Amino acid sequence: MLQRAGKKIDSKEAVLKIKDASYPAPFASELEYNSPVHGNWNIVHSGMQVPESIQIYVCADNCMRGVVLTAAEMNAADRFSFVILEEQDLLNSNLEDITVEGVTDVLNKRGDHPKAVLLFTVCLHHFVGSNLDYIYSELEHRFPDICFIRCYMDPIMQKHGLTPDQKLRKAVYDPLPDGEPDEKTVSVLGSDFALNESSDIKRLLKRYGYTVRELPTCDTWQDLLDMSKGKVFLDIYPAGKYGMETQARRLNREHLYLPGSFNYEEIEQQLKQLTDALGLPELTEAELTREKESCESALAAAKDLIGDMPVALDYLYHPRPLGLAKLLLTHGFNVKAVYLDGISPEEKDAFDWLQECAPELELIATIQVKMRMLPRGGEKEVLAIGQKAAYFSRSRHFVNLVQGEGLYGFDGIRRTAELMMEAYREEKDTEQLVVQKGWGCECCL
Repeated sequence: MLQRAGKKIDSKEAVLKIKDASYPAPFASELEYNSPVHGNWNIVHSGMQVPESIQIYVCADNCMRGVVLTAAEMNAADRFSFVILEEQDLLNSNLEDITVEGVTDVLNKRGDHPKAVLLFTVCLHHFVGSNLDYIYSELEHRFPDICFIRCYMDPIMQKHGLTPDQKLRKAVYDPLPDGEPDEKTVSVLGSDFALNESSDIKRLLKRYGYTVRELPTCDTWQDLLDMSKGKVFLDIYPAGKYGMETQARRLNREHLYLPGSFNYEEIEQQLKQLTDALGLPELTEAELTREKESCESALAAAKDLIGDMPVALDYLYHPRPLGLAKLLLTHGFNVKAVYLDGISPEEKDAFDWLQECAPELELIATIQVKMRMLPRGGEKEVLAIGQKAAYFSRSRHFVNLVQGEGLYGFDGIRRTAELMMEAYREEKDTEQLVVQKGWGCECCL
C-alpha cells in the first residue's frame, strides 16, 4: 500500500510484547525486508568448507550476482564458476543439455580437475522439470575422476519443505563412503563452525581418548571421507539435523541430535545421552555441580559489570534466543528485546515461560518491511548480543558472533557471559562489521 512520503511509521506488526505474541509465528508472512546485516553464512560459505572442491552455479544473471559477490568477497573466486542461463535457452533448447555442456566447458577450461564439484541447480530447473538424474549421470560419465555433489539454489522452496541450506548440509556428506566405523571416533556433522576445544562435548570425548572429526577442520578431501569412520554421528545445529540423520541411516550409524542449549537440565540430559551412546561413565553429581557453579560465577561477574544496562539479543547469535533471554532474565539482566522472525518448536517451553514471567519483553521482527523505516536505537546505549540486535539498536557494544559458532553446553553459557563482558568494555564499529558477509570468513573488504 502506498504511503505519503514523510509519514510517521508506527511499529505495529513489527514490534510486539511477548504476552501478545502467537506461537510459532508472531509476525505475518508477507513482503520481506533484507537488512544490511550479512554475518550469517549462506550456501556459498558453507559449500566452500568442502576441501579440494569448486562450486559451479547454473542460473540467470540476476540470481548469479549475489553468489558471485559472496565468493569474491571471501577471496574464493578461484573456486567459483558459473553457467549463465538466458531466455533463449529456455525457448530453443533444454536445460539438461545447457547444464551438461556448460559444466563440461567450465571443467575443460580449468585444466585441473578438483576432487569434487558442488553443482548448484536452480529454480528454473524445477520450473521446466529438468531431469537432474540425467544431468548428473552424464557428467559422472564424462568426468569419472570427479565427485559431483547435488546442491540447490532454489529459494522458491525456502518456505516449504527443506530449505537450500538444509539440503546442502546433507549433500556435502553424500560422498562419505560406507565402511567399518572406528570405535574411538565421533563425527560432528551439519555445523559451519568447529566446536570449541573447551566445549563440553570435546572435553568429555578427549578425556576418553576419542577423535572428533568435523568438516570445518578438514584440510583435504580424504579428511572429509574419513568422517565416515565415526562410530556415532552428532549434530548440534538445527539446520544440520536432517542431513546428519539421513547420512546416519545410509551408513548405519548411531546418531544423536544435541542442539546447543542454555538450560542446565537439558545440557545434563544431552551429556547423558552421549555417554550412554558411547558406553562411557556418566558425569558425576560433583562434576555437574562444578560445571553449574562455574556458570553461575561467570553470569554473576557479567551482571556485576553490566548492571542494569538494557540488553537486546537476536536469533542470529544463537538458534535459541528465547532460551538465552530466559537465562539472562533469571540472573538479573535487564533484557528488553529479542529480535526474531519465528519461534522454533525447540523454544516452546522458553516461550511459554517468558509469556508468563516476562510479559513485557519485546519481540521485534528483522524482516518485516517496516523495519526499513522504523527508527533504530534509542536514548540509552544497549548491550547487544548478535549482529542484528546491534544494527537495529545502533549499539556499539555488542557480541559479534553468529549461529552459535563453537559454543556448546555449560562452556557455551560461560563463554556467552565472557563475551558480554568484552562487549561492555570495548566499542565496535558496528556499521563496518555487520555488512561483511560470512562472519569468520576471509574478507577482502
